[in-house]
Amino acid sequence: MEVEMEMRAGEEIEIGQDITPPLPPLSSSLHHSLLSSHCSSCFSPLPPQPFAPLFTPTFPNTPSSYYCSSLCSSADSPLHVSSAEPYLLLLLQSHPSAYPNGDSSDLRAALRLLQSLPSTSPYPRLAGLLTNRHKLLHHHDHRVRDGARAMFLARKMRDESPNFSIDATIANVAPHDAVLEEAVLSLVLTNAVEVQDKTGRTLGISVYGPSFCWINHSCSPNACYRFSLMTPPTPPCWPETALLRIVPFGLSSGRATQIENGVCSNNVLAKESRGYGPRVTVRSIKRIKKGEEVTVTYTDLLQPKAMRQSELWSRYRFICSCTRCSASPLTYVDQALEEIFAVNSSSSSLILERNFNRDKATQLLSVYFDDAIDDYLSIGDPEFSCERLEHAFTQGLSDMQLDCNGETSQLRYWLHPLNYLSLNAYTTLASAYKIRATDMIALCSKMDDHLLKALNLSRTSAAYSLLLAGATHNLFRSESSLIVSVANFWTSAGESLLTLAKSSVWSEFVHRDLPVSNPCSTARYRCPKCSLIDKFEACLFYGQVQHADFDDVSSEFIDCVSNFTQNVWNILALSCQYLRLIKSPIDFSWLGTTKDSSVGEVLIRSSGTKAGSCGTERSISGSEAEGYTAQVRICIFKLGVHCLLYGGYLASICYGNSHLTCYVRNILDMEGILLNPCHEPN
Repeated sequence: MEVEMEMRAGEEIEIGQDITPPLPPLSSSLHHSLLSSHCSSCFSPLPPQPFAPLFTPTFPNTPSSYYCSSLCSSADSPLHVSSAEPYLLLLLQSHPSAYPNGDSSDLRAALRLLQSLPSTSPYPRLAGLLTNRHKLLHHHDHRVRDGARAMFLARKMRDESPNFSIDATIANVAPHDAVLEEAVLSLVLTNAVEVQDKTGRTLGISVYGPSFCWINHSCSPNACYRFSLMTPPTPPCWPETALLRIVPFGLSSGRATQIENGVCSNNVLAKESRGYGPRVTVRSIKRIKKGEEVTVTYTDLLQPKAMRQSELWSRYRFICSCTRCSASPLTYVDQALEEIFAVNSSSSSLILERNFNRDKATQLLSVYFDDAIDDYLSIGDPEFSCERLEHAFTQGLSDMQLDCNGETSQLRYWLHPLNYLSLNAYTTLASAYKIRATDMIALCSKMDDHLLKALNLSRTSAAYSLLLAGATHNLFRSESSLIVSVANFWTSAGESLLTLAKSSVWSEFVHRDLPVSNPCSTARYRCPKCSLIDKFEACLFYGQVQHADFDDVSSEFIDCVSNFTQNVWNILALSCQYLRLIKSPIDFSWLGTTKDSSVGEVLIRSSGTKAGSCGTERSISGSEAEGYTAQVRICIFKLGVHCLLYGGYLASICYGNSHLTCYVRNILDMEGILLNPCHEPN
């Protein structure tokens, strides 16, 4: 019986601490589309004059890799050639149908790993990792078999070049010839993680050794991980095993693997990589007791249970049984993420339907929202996307159904404000309104009504950013493992609010003779009601968070932003009918519980089933303009500062002194909020 492994804390670990050193990969590869723009060794963007590989294949016209430095070239190009990667690229270039998904990164990572393995026997474990070959062959037969055959041919081309015929086809490779390639490719498919840069863009994949890959999944994890892109160290000195604060544990034996000085006695955890490539560091996001299992997530935690389970089964072939997935009834977070309201439109009065086809309603709403978001992401039509999304929010989507008596009735579906589709839409709407505002400003040559409309659009963008952060924070209060998403959303909301408060168009938003001061006059602003600035600066200086401070800091933050939001939300939400239905983007107690009928009634009675004015921007005029005083503008500015500080504080827990915390600090430095400048880390 194959032993399953897990990693447990070897000591008491506080929140916001690194629990592994920066671990280099066993194997890594860029996504196919980035081969000509990023370094094949460290994944950094290429300079204007990239470095060619020091070693080149002997087969003519073989594609090559590129590097950001001579160090990366000398470190990576021998493996690039010896692994048969160039021959695979040439083979797929000549026979694109050989691997039709369009990205060869998993095949190239598998070739690199295969070349580095000390053993060439297709055991259930290679380099300490399960291959899962039999499981994947059963469920992904063509992907594994065809990919392995392409790998086999590439290695044969390498060995027989330049005499090998490129006309050889995958179909000519016998199944028993590529057993080893099948095992390694299966290992990559089930163990590789996507490597992201500091903007969140996915660059490629990496496979790490047992120190990382033995960390199991949970939908309520106590750890997360971050990547760092650096050139190879000289001499290779990773991993720093003295900093490894976790130990392996065999589930079948029920006993910890023998550990000597933090390293497995069989050296599984020692020298488990080639010493360069994108490094990964695991960090605690909760307090972890000694002996407690350390877990991370393999999926998006803001998806409802059914979607998480489907993704985990499809990719990794297991069903999650963590505390969140096993909860009965569903946790508050999972209830909210999938909550939908149905109203019988055929009735003369508002009747919330309890027994409706929830799967059908979810499918209908998912298709509609995905199409509306695609209007923006793929087609590039932000205005139409905004109109469609807000129409569904305020008018619902109708569906004709047969009731138990065989009579036709019309149901209309509404999304809960915390439904995962709503959260995805808030992200799109914040971005789409920002793009519309930017485009409108670019077309204007002077102060006119178009600039005022652009500021209205910016105001709505900031409102959606704030709503997204507040909605996710509401879920975060019940599920603390959502901290990574919350950190990013509060940071984005803060940046959007600061941009709005500092807009040069602001003075045109009111009567020309009504002065509105620049909020930057509040330099060295320090909130008298909370310690966010002090705590954020302490995180930057000491590199860790005191667990005793976390609850107090979060409570102080919510108190402050709730007060600020009360003063400005009606103004931020003025241009959008749906936003005007949201009584508060911070405190969602007005919604009741997810199973309370008042939740649906609050939204549905307010929006009505008649046609509304969703998507129509309103401008400030008349008596409303009096609300746009210097105090309101400064209130928006202070709200933005608080959001940035808290986002940076949470980011320091998740990532330490990383690009995101430094990015927040740079913004606040420019406003004179903090004391010392920050330099962007690598």
